[in-house]
Amino acid sequence: MSEPKRVTIPYRVPYADTDQMHVVYYANYLTLFERGRNELMRACGFTYRELEAAGHALPVLEAYVRYHTPATYDDLLEIVAWIDSFKGVRLKIACEVRRDGHLLAEGYTVHAHVDSKTLRPVRPSQTFLAALGCLAAPADAPPQ
Repeated sequence: MSEPKRVTIPYRVPYADTDQMHVVYYANYLTLFERGRNELMRACGFTYRELEAAGHALPVLEAYVRYHTPATYDDLLEIVAWIDSFKGVRLKIACEVRRDGHLLAEGYTVHAHVDSKTLRPVRPSQTFLAALGCLAAPADAPPQ
C-alpha cells in the first residue's frame, strides 16, 4: 500500500479555546481532530455533506489523544490528518497537532460507517470507497 495522503491545515488558537491557565483546554484537541478529518475528506473529494446526502454517517466509536506540550492562546498550529486504517465499516483517522514543526499532541478517532436513519453498520458506497481510495483501500473491498 502506498503512503497515505496527509492534509495539513493551519489554525490560530482563539482565546475561547483556552482555559484559566491560557493553554488549549484538553478536550478541544478533539475539535482540532474533527477539523483535520473534515478537510481530509474534502481533499479526497467526498465531504460530510455528500456522505449525509447518501444517507450515511460516521459516528465516533473511539477517541484517543496523547498530549506532549501545551498549545497556548494565539499559537499558529498545524493540524495534520490521514487515514490510518480502513477495514469493513471501521475507519481510523490519525491526527497530529504541531506548532513550528514540534509535536504538541497526537491521536486518532475510530468511526463506523452507518446508515444515518437506523444507525446500523453498512458497507460504504463504491463512491465513498473510490474517494477514499486516494488514501487507502479497505482490506476487504471487492475487486473493482
